Amino acid sequence: MSIKKYEKTLKYLFGLEKFGMVFGLDNIRWLLNIIENPHNSFKTVHIAGTNGKGSTATMLSHILKEGGFRVGKYTSPHLVSFTERITVNEEEITEKEVVELTEYIRNKAHEKDKKRFFTFFDFTTALAFEFFKRKKVDIAIIETGLGGRLDSTNVIEPLVSIITNVDYDHMEQLGSRIEQIASEKAGIIKKGIPLVTACEGPAQKIVEGRARELQSQIYILGQDFSYVKTADRTLTYKGIQKNLPDVVVNLDGDHQLTNCALSLCAIEVLSSLGFFVPDDRICYALSHVKWPGRLEQVKENPLVFLDAAHNLHSIHALSQFMNTHFLDKKKILVFGAMKDKEYDKMLDEIVPAMNMVIFTKPNIERALSPHEIKSSVKDAVITGNTRDALERAKTMARKEDLILVTGSFYTIGEAKAIINEIF
Repeated sequence: MSIKKYEKTLKYLFGLEKFGMVFGLDNIRWLLNIIENPHNSFKTVHIAGTNGKGSTATMLSHILKEGGFRVGKYTSPHLVSFTERITVNEEEITEKEVVELTEYIRNKAHEKDKKRFFTFFDFTTALAFEFFKRKKVDIAIIETGLGGRLDSTNVIEPLVSIITNVDYDHMEQLGSRIEQIASEKAGIIKKGIPLVTACEGPAQKIVEGRARELQSQIYILGQDFSYVKTADRTLTYKGIQKNLPDVVVNLDGDHQLTNCALSLCAIEVLSSLGFFVPDDRICYALSHVKWPGRLEQVKENPLVFLDAAHNLHSIHALSQFMNTHFLDKKKILVFGAMKDKEYDKMLDEIVPAMNMVIFTKPNIERALSPHEIKSSVKDAVITGNTRDALERAKTMARKEDLILVTGSFYTIGEAKAIINEIF
């Protein structure tokens, strides 16, 4: 297969973004129906939430794989390559398979109705489901793209649903109040299907109420299951029935311990539904889990970390980590965000933990101009793109220093793609 064919396929897929975010399930149901509803051929877990969806999905994927199951995983967005979004047993779909599946679904759609349109996320969701069917997965971990109730993924009937948390993000689409956002995410709850959540406060009340209406058993972190941090990357889990001491998680940040507890509770539920995994395999999986772009160390001397924190909640978790680690190092921040984020509040969180700041702009139309945020931080350095920002950070850093790249998936994705050329 030629590279040009794959590039042409990506151009078609990303060209569907011109339809924007079209909420509703009519188009995805139509699209799935013409390819004989592949999502009905395997079991699923459905994950919504403001933060931690991808990490929780990846922990579950690793655990179930270690249990001997064939596991699909569908997440978004990607960092460097589109193929990151769709995996089986943590191996990415190939470029050739993306081309073949796109042609198959596109031809089926055009045969039925040439005028019918569908969004990028509609199409890629159908593509993922068809891929999982062809690969004969036992179970697929499906992450919502945005919200839940009207998200393209909300056509599945999962064995268990997970709502990681609810915080302010995507407010233009989901609402400006926590209760509104929670209500959208609670839309993934299905009648009689168990729910695992770490929601707190008003969001928890909304989610609990919805679960009660649908007669769905709900397991709440801090009430029905809990954990205690016993060391960095280590927790003791007290679950519904299972207790696991000193579980090591191969991801940095205390927020990952919460995601780990969610995945452990979900595994308890799945164990009673035909997906049992022995404790030793669970612990092995978590101690070897990998999830790029989440407090990921990509270089040494100086240390370079990439983190996909892109809203206030995730930036808060990142700043907590920086405030309690590497206290002997000078820390240089490379920050690039989107226009629709609460970037001023994000900077209020992360800047006090850093010594120097570089603002940049990833190559996407929605990106915030660094000149718009220059006044937010005195003495900040302005750069026009991610490459310039990294090169500037390199000149400013000594071997014993630390560089942190964050603010957006797009920023760290660009950084990850070129980091080896610069350091």
